[in-house]
Formats: sequence, C-alpha cells, structure tokens
Amino acid sequence: MGVVVSDRMTLTRILDARRTKGDRIVSTNGVFDLLHVGHTRYLQAARRLGDLLVVGINTDAAVRRLKGCDRPFVSEDERAELIAALGCVDYVTLFSEATPVALLESIRPDIHTKGGDYEPSSLPETEVVQRGGGKVVTLPFSAGRSTSTLIGRIRAVPNRSNP
Repeated sequence: MGVVVSDRMTLTRILDARRTKGDRIVSTNGVFDLLHVGHTRYLQAARRLGDLLVVGINTDAAVRRLKGCDRPFVSEDERAELIAALGCVDYVTLFSEATPVALLESIRPDIHTKGGDYEPSSLPETEVVQRGGGKVVTLPFSAGRSTSTLIGRIRAVPNRSNP
C-alpha cells in the first residue's frame, strides 16, 4: 500500500534516498475522479517501468479550474487515499498548479507516464522531465474506460427517486 505525502520537500528527500540506492522512479499525474479499471490498468503498467511509482493528484481547486465547477465528485483526500491503496502505487502527492511541471522539477523522475491519448511533444512536462535526464512514455489507453464515459452514463439514467 502506498503512502500519501503532502509535503513536497519530504517526498523529494524520500525519492533522493531511493535514487541513491539505484531505484528507478516512475511518475504520473491525473485527477483520478471516479476511479475505474482504466485507471488501475494504466497505473499497473506505469509501475512495471521502474522500481517505484509516484502519483501526483490534482487538488480539488485545480480540478475545478480544469473540469468545471461541478467537479471533482470525490474529494482530493479521498482520491489520494484510493490511489494510495492500490498495490502498484508507492507514493501519492497532491499538486495545485495547472500542470505537474513544478512537481516534476522537485521529484525528477526517470520516467514520467501519460495515457496514449497524449502526445509527449505537446505536454508541458516533457521538457522538464528531459532536462532532468528522464523520459516521457505514453501507455495504452483503455478505450471506453474513462471518467467522462462514466459521468455520461450516470447522467443518462432517469431519476427514479421514490415518493
């Protein structure tokens, strides 16, 4: 089970110690609202690329800026706890910035992963990861497995509340 580390400096010290031991650090980031099998498949694939996996999760305020005022559905603390409970995740941290660039400057991953629906050349984080000696890797996207799909299905269900 992973550990939620709220202080970026503490996380950086932990990762520096692991790096000194020769561990290969993999990172990823996302909202992870309404956790689904696409998320778990993606995180498992990311973890297989190295010795430990660090997941950056957007804070509630950042999610509202990115996705709109009706999101997230699940609070940042609960999303972090859910992701940390997955066996493939070693560390979870929150970030409030619009992109994970500042987080990645601190943790300096060997590999940063994104879903296959992204192109590394278009990501703001690619430059900072490469500058730190790492690389950005895209992982297969689980077609039809997305939070947006789940939200659409839920919203399409007629309200059948009992009188």
